[in-house]
Amino acid sequence: MRTSVGLGRVEGWCFAALGEQETFLYRRVMDGDQEVLGVGVRDAFIHADTTLTLGVVFDRWKEWWEARVQGEWCFGQLAYDAKNGLEDLVSQALDPMSWPDVCWFIPRWVFEIKGGQGWLHAHPEDIEEGLRLADRLLNDTKKGVEKQSVECIWVEPDKARYLREARHLLRRIHRGDIYEINHCLEWLADAMGWDPHVAFQSILTGSQAPYAGYYRLGERYALCFSPERFLKWQPGLATTEPMKGTRPRHPDPERDLELALELAADEKERSENIMAVDVARHDLSRVAAPVGVKVEELCAVRSYPAVHQMVSTIQCRTAPGVGVVDVVRACFPPASMTGAPKISAMRLIDQAEGMRRGLFAGALGFVDPEGLADLNVVIRTIQFRADTGRLSLMTGSALTALSDPDKEWEECSLKAASVLRYLSA
Repeated sequence: MRTSVGLGRVEGWCFAALGEQETFLYRRVMDGDQEVLGVGVRDAFIHADTTLTLGVVFDRWKEWWEARVQGEWCFGQLAYDAKNGLEDLVSQALDPMSWPDVCWFIPRWVFEIKGGQGWLHAHPEDIEEGLRLADRLLNDTKKGVEKQSVECIWVEPDKARYLREARHLLRRIHRGDIYEINHCLEWLADAMGWDPHVAFQSILTGSQAPYAGYYRLGERYALCFSPERFLKWQPGLATTEPMKGTRPRHPDPERDLELALELAADEKERSENIMAVDVARHDLSRVAAPVGVKVEELCAVRSYPAVHQMVSTIQCRTAPGVGVVDVVRACFPPASMTGAPKISAMRLIDQAEGMRRGLFAGALGFVDPEGLADLNVVIRTIQFRADTGRLSLMTGSALTALSDPDKEWEECSLKAASVLRYLSA
């Protein structure tokens, strides 16, 4: 049983204090006024065996979850390629980051900020060391954001290749094979000695991403500035919030409002969003109680520091006996990152994209001792391998029959810029 120790008023953590920790996951839940950070490992489920298909990976994960996680904090990830354990799907390209398909861990220490108050949650034997780590996490915040000592030059994707792929996918849409598909591309850089702690602190301060995450697993790091929630789970109630449709923010308030209104009225953006809603409704229907699935909010425009986004909210009461792993299994991968029909779109994604998504388009999340869970969609995310110096940033957009490939390229570039702008700052 964990003990909770109050840490007083806390404005944020200094992530550089995590330098010696080989496993941690931080998640922000802005609409819940909550930040949580799980550090160290007491127990874990890690699975990367891609030969296990059609639900075996998820069956084993659920067995571990039901045996070990009840009444505990648990943090973790699902890579996009976990889809191969759910359907008859493959991923042809290699993942240079080598993320496991599924990794969830019960941490030694949980640091939480709720309503501005800080807490350490730890088992009695871990309290003393946890308080020393808390002191470093708290007291170094007054130092401010350091500057990155290693510069990195990002290589832009091949635009001509992207346009060829996009036009091919549009032909598949026009002949009726699919209705919508999420198509992604990758920015790369090499930066041996790059400091992910400094970068995350800097970008988090600038972006104020509502569902941000910072994750380390050995030599792998994910610096996630996600504006999108994948799933919120309160026992018996599941909520998903697919996001489709983007406009840049503008410093002039009148022009900024015009852009938001333009997004709200855009026929193409609304069609993208509504198709993602249909996929999400179908996914949730697999675990819903007879009362069915409800669309609580359709095509709402939410404004963040760098962009306006179109978001819908779908919710369902779940059937008796359904748990959080069952809901994740029914809905994964996130509807906004696949297409419609979902399985056909995922097959075409793997054929068209020249890279393996890995953790991108997957999820980072946590569950608390009361069983409340929150998982984001891994987008606006820099991936880094400290042993090779490889940096990766993937972005994407949805293609429908109304899409213009050149404008889709511009949308992907805007999303990349919404993250990278804060590195140069």
